[in-house]
Amino acid sequence: MIEVLVVDDDVRVARVNAAYVEKVPGFHVTGLAHSAAEALAGLERRPAPDLVLMDHYLPDDTGLAVVREIRRRGHQTDVIMVTAARDVSTVQAAMRHGALQYLVKPFAFAGLRAKLEAYAELRRTLDGGGEAEQAEVDRIFGALSASAEPQLPKGHSPTTAGLVRRSLMNAEGPLSAQEIAERTGVSRQTAQRYLKLLERTGRAVLTLKYGDAGRPEHRYVWATRASGHGP
Repeated sequence: MIEVLVVDDDVRVARVNAAYVEKVPGFHVTGLAHSAAEALAGLERRPAPDLVLMDHYLPDDTGLAVVREIRRRGHQTDVIMVTAARDVSTVQAAMRHGALQYLVKPFAFAGLRAKLEAYAELRRTLDGGGEAEQAEVDRIFGALSASAEPQLPKGHSPTTAGLVRRSLMNAEGPLSAQEIAERTGVSRQTAQRYLKLLERTGRAVLTLKYGDAGRPEHRYVWATRASGHGP
């Protein structure tokens, strides 16, 4: 079992994330922490956790400060940042301090599951030991991103999924299915189907726009851009 310490200043969110972790085969939550001090204390317990899901905004320090202290103390625990912090400087600092992945809130279970399954695959590869040819090295370095794209349901095209995804990612604000259809060249019905898939997997957020007739229009925004776009 891969032992996981879940760190989040919000008690409710920590419990939700812990429940998500427990749903993924091969993972077990060894503890919850709601501050930097509690996170560091959790790392001193035996057995120490294999993986920390680290929030950045903590009441007594930042998650990155905790990661730096983890490395200073010589802990080999792996870290995946799970936070609402989305500025590039924080992401870059997380990479430099050895965070293996970075998951931006809000996210659905599927988003976290993909990261955990990729991490488990990386662990299995590294536990094999021995020497690695270039192809094996490439596979190791690509392991954490390989599972980022969830397997598409039957009847869905990777090409169409990519078109819809890129249109949403490049948009300045929420888009309707009709607007996505116009940008990608697919039908409105097809655009709606792929948008609903992105919503179910936590990559897009549904918003509602009310017109004069009172009937809401469904509009979608890429999850990392969702903050600030209300219904």
